[in-house]
Amino acid sequence: MPEMREYTFKIKRFDPEKDKASRWESFTIMMDPTERVLDGLNRIKDTLDGTLTFRKSCAHGVCGSCAMKINGKNMLACSVLVQDLPQHIEVEPLAALPVIKDLAVQMEVFFAKNDKVMPYLINNDPAPERERLQSPEDQHKIVQAITCIMCGSCSTSCPSFWTDKEYLGPSALLKAARFILDTRDQATDERLEKVAQMDGLWRCHSIYNCVEACPKEIDVTGHISRLKRLAVKKRFTGKTR
Repeated sequence: MPEMREYTFKIKRFDPEKDKASRWESFTIMMDPTERVLDGLNRIKDTLDGTLTFRKSCAHGVCGSCAMKINGKNMLACSVLVQDLPQHIEVEPLAALPVIKDLAVQMEVFFAKNDKVMPYLINNDPAPERERLQSPEDQHKIVQAITCIMCGSCSTSCPSFWTDKEYLGPSALLKAARFILDTRDQATDERLEKVAQMDGLWRCHSIYNCVEACPKEIDVTGHISRLKRLAVKKRFTGKTR
């Protein structure tokens, strides 16, 4: 069995009932190096401080609930092995979203921006007996976007999202691309009109933070760039201000 090692978790905490501002608190625990950051947080909560608050669900990199900032980078706590990190691990809540408590952030604004792009298939043709068919080649165009787990890592790593409260953000634009590039969908122009605005496509400056932060390795910037080219081709140039 691997030898247990000592790890120190420095966690950014905030309790709205007690704190006026965030504060840092450190916890030292023994861990198997093959365990994950989420295992460490669970151990701290179970054995050292039951008030520590964070989100988790599947613990298998599927639900996106445990997205947080680990040593300065947005990651899924359930997918990061402590052996791949220094023995001093800093954990913070995702940036640009209001902190509810400790590592749990308010996600309503994030989901509301995704809702604006109509994140569902629109097809007014009569429904087929089974499914709406699509060629493997056409499906390949959207397969990356389909793997998005809505964890918020991309949007909360984006400087434009930090500074512009109206900006849709990488996640919403990726969701728009998922349906705009879907050959079965019939609302391309309607969606482009919604996203090809100064607080949509044209607020993206292609700095690739979203790509680096994505736990599913989606080329988010590449999808946004495809939308930009399509918007220009269709003359959706957006509003200026």
